[in-house]
Amino acid sequence: MTAAVKPIRKILIANRGEIALRVIRAAHEMGIRTVAVYSDADRTALHVRGAYEAYRLGGPEPAESYLDIEKILDACKASGADAVHPGYGFLAENAAFVEAIQAEGIRFVGPPAAAMQAMGDKVSARATVMGGGVPVVPGATLEDASNPALVVATAKEVGFPLLVKAAFGGGGKGMRMVYGPDEVVEAVKRASSEAVTAFGDGTVYLERFIEKPRHVEIQVLFDHHGTGVHYGERECSIQRRHQKLIEESPSVVVTPEIRARMGAVAVQAGAAVGYQNAGTVEFLWSKGEFYFLE
Repeated sequence: MTAAVKPIRKILIANRGEIALRVIRAAHEMGIRTVAVYSDADRTALHVRGAYEAYRLGGPEPAESYLDIEKILDACKASGADAVHPGYGFLAENAAFVEAIQAEGIRFVGPPAAAMQAMGDKVSARATVMGGGVPVVPGATLEDASNPALVVATAKEVGFPLLVKAAFGGGGKGMRMVYGPDEVVEAVKRASSEAVTAFGDGTVYLERFIEKPRHVEIQVLFDHHGTGVHYGERECSIQRRHQKLIEESPSVVVTPEIRARMGAVAVQAGAAVGYQNAGTVEFLWSKGEFYFLE
């Protein structure tokens, strides 16, 4: 018989801004006490005032605060929080963070560390789904991003135009468009630097840019027993600087047949890595075909 899961009574939100406010509001509606954390730059922010308790993490830079696992653990212990919600960005896809939280007997609201390791790293995610026969956009990893000659040679193999993308990122951060070999070295340097600041890891990879694609996402949900379902697609093609502005459902270009195929692939990808909780599988759609994105 499976032991009953204890209810969450106090949750620490390891993030800031609107996502922290949304988690705080939902938790309060459920009767769960909330704990906020903040950097020096955010000491008067709304999420700090909205939670029952708030703990300072450190200086204004994310590396001094929201990306510091030990400081967040200290805040958990000081507050007595029995769960952590990561929000998005920062440590939300960091497997080491999940393992550190769980080692203290604290629950993590999100997927297990093993699933993060497989899918949180976009390079690993591509390899995982390729092994299952899922179509992916042509791309390549950079064995040595500090070697200009190797960077240019790898870029030429991928083909132009291409995107330099952060392996551990999202939301358009750590991403640069490249149209020719004379641009790629500087683009890799800048994307890597931005990825370090935003995600704590500067690993980047190269991916062929598909002209005028549709960005289509499939929402999935998995329980703790391996059962997964999908909830159809969201059309997310209207973007500015790689940030989605409008999401629409259903997509005007996705046929019932494509919807069924994309949904099945999304659930298959989640099941392959033992995913739990809510997640999104992103695809690029072009000329009636789709490609796994992240």
